[in-house]
Amino acid sequence: MRPALALLALIALAAVLAPWIAPQNPYDLAQLQLLDSRLPPLARSAEGAVRWLGTDDQGRDMLSAILYGLRTSLAVGLASTALAFAIGVSLGLVAAWFGGWLDALIMRLADLQLSFPSILIALVLLALLGQGLEKIVLALVAVQWAYYARAARASALVERRKEYVEAATALALSDARIIFRHLLPNCLPPLIVLAAVQVAAAITLEATLSFLGVGLPITQPSLGLLIANGFNYLLSGHYWISFFPGVALLLAVVSVNLLADRLSEVLDPRARQ
Repeated sequence: MRPALALLALIALAAVLAPWIAPQNPYDLAQLQLLDSRLPPLARSAEGAVRWLGTDDQGRDMLSAILYGLRTSLAVGLASTALAFAIGVSLGLVAAWFGGWLDALIMRLADLQLSFPSILIALVLLALLGQGLEKIVLALVAVQWAYYARAARASALVERRKEYVEAATALALSDARIIFRHLLPNCLPPLIVLAAVQVAAAITLEATLSFLGVGLPITQPSLGLLIANGFNYLLSGHYWISFFPGVALLLAVVSVNLLADRLSEVLDPRARQ
Protein backbone atom coordinates (compact mmCIF):
# COMPACT_ATOMS: atom_id res chain seq x y z
CA MET A 1 0.00 0.00 0.00
CA ARG A 2 2.92 2.34 0.64
CA PRO A 3 3.79 3.20 -3.01
CA ALA A 4 0.12 3.82 -3.84
CA LEU A 5 -0.35 5.93 -0.72
CA ALA A 6 2.84 7.88 -1.39
CA LEU A 7 1.84 8.63 -4.98
CA LEU A 8 -1.71 9.55 -4.01
CA ALA A 9 -0.49 11.71 -1.11
CA LEU A 10 1.93 13.52 -3.44
CA ILE A 11 -0.81 14.21 -5.99
CA ALA A 12 -3.27 15.37 -3.31
CA LEU A 13 -0.64 17.59 -1.67
CA ALA A 14 0.28 19.16 -4.99
CA ALA A 15 -3.40 19.85 -5.71
CA VAL A 16 -4.06 21.38 -2.28
CA LEU A 17 -0.94 23.57 -2.41
CA ALA A 18 -1.49 24.64 -6.03
CA PRO A 19 -2.14 28.34 -5.22
CA TRP A 20 1.21 28.51 -3.41
CA ILE A 21 3.48 26.28 -5.51
CA ALA A 22 2.13 26.91 -9.03
CA PRO A 23 4.37 29.30 -10.98
CA GLN A 24 1.30 31.12 -12.31
CA ASN A 25 -2.42 31.44 -11.73
CA PRO A 26 -3.49 30.09 -15.13
CA TYR A 27 -6.99 31.53 -14.80
CA ASP A 28 -5.94 35.08 -13.97
CA LEU A 29 -6.10 36.94 -17.29
CA ALA A 30 -3.72 39.60 -16.02
CA GLN A 31 -0.93 37.00 -15.78
CA LEU A 32 -1.34 35.65 -19.33
CA GLN A 33 0.71 36.74 -22.34
CA LEU A 34 -0.23 35.83 -25.90
CA LEU A 35 3.46 36.08 -26.75
CA ASP A 36 3.92 32.93 -24.65
CA SER A 37 1.38 30.95 -26.69
CA ARG A 38 2.34 27.29 -27.32
CA LEU A 39 5.85 27.45 -25.93
CA PRO A 40 7.51 24.01 -25.84
CA PRO A 41 8.61 22.42 -22.54
CA LEU A 42 11.61 24.09 -20.85
CA ALA A 43 11.20 27.24 -22.97
CA ARG A 44 11.40 30.68 -21.41
CA SER A 45 8.47 33.09 -21.40
CA ALA A 46 8.61 36.71 -22.51
CA GLU A 47 9.34 37.62 -18.89
CA GLY A 48 12.19 35.12 -18.65
CA ALA A 49 10.43 32.46 -16.52
CA VAL A 50 11.03 28.82 -17.41
CA ARG A 51 7.87 26.99 -18.51
CA TRP A 52 8.79 23.46 -17.48
CA LEU A 53 5.89 21.78 -19.27
CA GLY A 54 5.35 24.45 -21.90
CA THR A 55 2.28 26.63 -22.42
CA ASP A 56 -1.07 26.27 -24.16
CA ASP A 57 -2.61 28.35 -26.94
CA GLN A 58 -3.51 31.13 -24.46
CA GLY A 59 -0.05 31.32 -22.93
CA ARG A 60 -1.00 29.51 -19.71
CA ASP A 61 1.76 27.64 -17.94
CA MET A 62 0.88 23.95 -18.30
CA LEU A 63 2.38 22.94 -14.95
CA SER A 64 0.22 25.53 -13.18
CA ALA A 65 -2.87 24.55 -15.18
CA ILE A 66 -2.36 20.86 -14.29
CA LEU A 67 -1.98 21.62 -10.58
CA TYR A 68 -5.20 23.67 -10.59
CA GLY A 69 -6.93 21.03 -12.72
CA LEU A 70 -6.00 18.33 -10.22
CA ARG A 71 -7.72 20.35 -7.48
CA THR A 72 -10.97 20.38 -9.41
CA SER A 73 -10.83 16.75 -10.56
CA LEU A 74 -10.05 15.42 -7.08
CA ALA A 75 -12.69 17.66 -5.49
CA VAL A 76 -15.36 16.41 -7.92
CA GLY A 77 -14.34 12.78 -7.40
CA LEU A 78 -14.30 12.96 -3.61
CA ALA A 79 -17.46 15.06 -3.26
CA SER A 80 -19.56 12.95 -5.61
CA THR A 81 -18.33 9.71 -4.03
CA ALA A 82 -19.03 10.93 -0.49
CA LEU A 83 -22.58 12.01 -1.34
CA ALA A 84 -23.32 8.87 -3.36
CA PHE A 85 -21.88 6.74 -0.53
CA ALA A 86 -24.11 8.38 2.08
CA ILE A 87 -27.27 8.12 -0.04
CA GLY A 88 -26.67 4.67 -1.50
CA VAL A 89 -25.52 2.99 1.73
CA SER A 90 -28.44 4.43 3.70
CA LEU A 91 -30.94 3.20 1.12
CA GLY A 92 -29.29 -0.22 0.92
CA LEU A 93 -29.32 -0.72 4.68
CA VAL A 94 -32.93 0.41 4.94
CA ALA A 95 -33.93 -1.94 2.12
CA ALA A 96 -32.21 -4.91 3.76
CA TRP A 97 -33.62 -4.20 7.22
CA PHE A 98 -37.25 -3.51 6.39
CA GLY A 99 -37.62 -5.69 3.28
CA GLY A 100 -41.01 -6.01 1.63
CA TRP A 101 -42.27 -3.38 -0.76
CA LEU A 102 -39.65 -0.84 0.35
CA ASP A 103 -36.84 -3.24 -0.49
CA ALA A 104 -38.42 -4.04 -3.85
CA LEU A 105 -38.89 -0.34 -4.70
CA ILE A 106 -35.32 0.66 -3.84
CA MET A 107 -33.79 -2.29 -5.68
CA ARG A 108 -35.93 -1.79 -8.78
CA LEU A 109 -34.82 1.86 -8.90
CA ALA A 110 -31.21 0.71 -8.55
CA ASP A 111 -31.70 -1.88 -11.30
CA LEU A 112 -33.24 0.75 -13.55
CA GLN A 113 -30.32 3.11 -13.01
CA LEU A 114 -27.73 0.37 -13.58
CA SER A 115 -29.40 -0.77 -16.79
CA PHE A 116 -28.22 2.39 -18.58
CA PRO A 117 -24.58 3.35 -19.30
CA SER A 118 -23.23 5.78 -16.69
CA ILE A 119 -22.05 8.31 -19.25
CA LEU A 120 -25.48 8.35 -20.94
CA ILE A 121 -27.25 9.19 -17.65
CA ALA A 122 -24.70 11.88 -16.86
CA LEU A 123 -25.03 13.41 -20.34
CA VAL A 124 -28.83 13.57 -20.07
CA LEU A 125 -28.71 15.13 -16.60
CA LEU A 126 -26.11 17.72 -17.58
CA ALA A 127 -28.12 18.58 -20.67
CA LEU A 128 -31.02 19.39 -18.33
CA LEU A 129 -29.01 21.02 -15.51
CA GLY A 130 -26.34 22.81 -17.52
CA GLN A 131 -22.64 23.19 -16.77
CA GLY A 132 -21.15 23.83 -13.33
CA LEU A 133 -19.22 22.19 -10.53
CA GLU A 134 -22.27 21.50 -8.35
CA LYS A 135 -24.24 20.18 -11.31
CA ILE A 136 -21.63 17.69 -12.40
CA VAL A 137 -21.34 16.47 -8.80
CA LEU A 138 -25.11 15.89 -8.72
CA ALA A 139 -24.92 14.05 -12.05
CA LEU A 140 -22.16 11.78 -10.75
CA VAL A 141 -24.11 11.10 -7.54
CA ALA A 142 -27.09 10.02 -9.63
CA VAL A 143 -24.78 7.66 -11.52
CA GLN A 144 -23.03 6.17 -8.47
CA TRP A 145 -25.60 5.73 -5.69
CA ALA A 146 -27.01 2.43 -7.00
CA TYR A 147 -23.64 0.66 -6.68
CA TYR A 148 -23.50 1.44 -2.97
CA ALA A 149 -27.16 0.56 -2.43
CA ARG A 150 -26.75 -2.93 -3.88
CA ALA A 151 -23.46 -3.59 -2.09
CA ALA A 152 -24.80 -2.33 1.27
CA ARG A 153 -27.99 -4.39 0.95
CA ALA A 154 -26.04 -7.56 0.15
CA SER A 155 -23.74 -7.09 3.17
CA ALA A 156 -26.60 -6.15 5.48
CA LEU A 157 -28.65 -9.25 4.53
CA VAL A 158 -25.74 -11.41 5.70
CA GLU A 159 -25.15 -9.42 8.89
CA ARG A 160 -28.77 -9.22 10.01
CA ARG A 161 -28.87 -12.99 10.58
CA LYS A 162 -26.04 -12.87 13.11
CA GLU A 163 -26.35 -13.07 16.87
CA TYR A 164 -25.45 -9.48 17.68
CA VAL A 165 -28.34 -8.20 15.55
CA GLU A 166 -30.73 -10.63 17.19
CA ALA A 167 -29.50 -9.47 20.60
CA ALA A 168 -30.01 -5.83 19.67
CA THR A 169 -33.52 -6.65 18.45
CA ALA A 170 -34.28 -8.51 21.69
CA LEU A 171 -33.23 -5.43 23.65
CA ALA A 172 -35.90 -3.46 21.74
CA LEU A 173 -33.40 -0.99 20.28
CA SER A 174 -34.77 1.35 17.65
CA ASP A 175 -34.48 0.45 13.97
CA ALA A 176 -32.28 3.47 13.28
CA ARG A 177 -29.86 2.51 16.07
CA ILE A 178 -29.59 -1.09 14.89
CA ILE A 179 -29.08 -0.05 11.27
CA PHE A 180 -26.49 2.69 11.78
CA ARG A 181 -24.91 1.61 15.07
CA HIS A 182 -24.64 -2.15 14.53
CA LEU A 183 -25.21 -3.08 10.88
CA LEU A 184 -23.30 -0.22 9.24
CA PRO A 185 -19.89 -0.71 10.97
CA ASN A 186 -19.88 -4.40 10.06
CA CYS A 187 -20.79 -3.69 6.43
CA LEU A 188 -18.10 -1.04 5.92
CA PRO A 189 -15.05 -3.03 4.69
CA PRO A 190 -16.36 -3.93 1.20
CA LEU A 191 -18.05 -0.54 0.93
CA ILE A 192 -14.78 1.29 1.61
CA VAL A 193 -13.09 -0.64 -1.20
CA LEU A 194 -16.01 0.15 -3.52
CA ALA A 195 -15.78 3.84 -2.60
CA ALA A 196 -12.08 3.93 -3.47
CA VAL A 197 -12.80 2.38 -6.87
CA GLN A 198 -15.65 4.82 -7.48
CA VAL A 199 -13.43 7.83 -6.74
CA ALA A 200 -11.26 6.82 -9.69
CA ALA A 201 -14.36 6.17 -11.82
CA ALA A 202 -15.80 9.59 -10.94
CA ILE A 203 -12.55 11.37 -11.84
CA THR A 204 -12.45 9.56 -15.19
CA LEU A 205 -16.12 10.24 -15.94
CA GLU A 206 -15.77 13.93 -15.06
CA ALA A 207 -12.75 14.20 -17.36
CA THR A 208 -14.71 12.50 -20.16
CA LEU A 209 -17.70 14.81 -19.74
CA SER A 210 -15.48 17.90 -19.62
CA PHE A 211 -13.61 16.69 -22.69
CA LEU A 212 -16.96 16.42 -24.50
CA GLY A 213 -17.78 19.98 -23.45
CA VAL A 214 -20.76 19.22 -21.19
CA GLY A 215 -19.01 19.04 -17.82
CA LEU A 216 -17.27 22.01 -16.29
CA PRO A 217 -17.26 25.44 -17.97
CA ILE A 218 -14.04 26.75 -19.45
CA THR A 219 -13.62 29.16 -16.53
CA GLN A 220 -13.14 26.24 -14.09
CA PRO A 221 -9.93 24.23 -14.46
CA SER A 222 -10.22 20.50 -15.08
CA LEU A 223 -7.88 17.88 -16.48
CA GLY A 224 -10.53 16.88 -19.01
CA LEU A 225 -10.80 20.47 -20.26
CA LEU A 226 -7.01 20.75 -20.53
CA ILE A 227 -6.84 17.58 -22.61
CA ALA A 228 -9.66 18.82 -24.85
CA ASN A 229 -7.97 22.21 -25.19
CA GLY A 230 -4.88 20.67 -26.73
CA PHE A 231 -6.62 18.03 -28.82
CA ASN A 232 -6.79 20.28 -31.90
CA TYR A 233 -3.06 20.97 -31.74
CA LEU A 234 -1.85 17.36 -31.65
CA LEU A 235 -1.41 17.09 -35.42
CA SER A 236 0.52 20.36 -35.52
CA GLY A 237 3.16 18.96 -33.16
CA HIS A 238 2.11 20.75 -29.97
CA TYR A 239 1.69 17.48 -28.11
CA TRP A 240 2.43 18.79 -24.63
CA ILE A 241 -0.87 20.70 -24.33
CA SER A 242 -2.81 17.41 -24.10
CA PHE A 243 -0.04 14.97 -23.19
CA PHE A 244 0.94 16.25 -19.76
CA PRO A 245 -2.65 16.70 -18.47
CA GLY A 246 -3.32 13.17 -19.73
CA VAL A 247 -0.34 11.84 -17.78
CA ALA A 248 -1.56 13.66 -14.64
CA LEU A 249 -5.04 12.13 -15.06
CA LEU A 250 -3.53 8.68 -15.58
CA LEU A 251 -1.37 8.95 -12.45
CA ALA A 252 -4.31 10.14 -10.34
CA VAL A 253 -6.60 7.31 -11.48
CA VAL A 254 -3.91 4.63 -11.23
CA SER A 255 -2.88 5.70 -7.72
CA VAL A 256 -6.49 5.55 -6.49
CA ASN A 257 -7.03 2.14 -8.12
CA LEU A 258 -3.81 0.78 -6.59
CA LEU A 259 -4.99 1.99 -3.21
CA ALA A 260 -8.37 0.32 -3.72
CA ASP A 261 -6.69 -2.93 -4.74
CA ARG A 262 -4.49 -2.89 -1.66
CA LEU A 263 -7.45 -2.02 0.58
CA SER A 264 -9.33 -5.07 -0.71
CA GLU A 265 -6.42 -7.27 0.41
CA VAL A 266 -6.15 -5.62 3.83
CA LEU A 267 -9.87 -5.60 4.62
CA ASP A 268 -10.72 -9.01 3.11
CA PRO A 269 -8.55 -11.92 4.38
CA ARG A 270 -9.81 -14.16 1.58
CA ALA A 271 -8.42 -11.76 -1.04
CA ARG A 272 -5.10 -11.76 0.83
CA GLN A 273 -4.89 -15.54 0.54
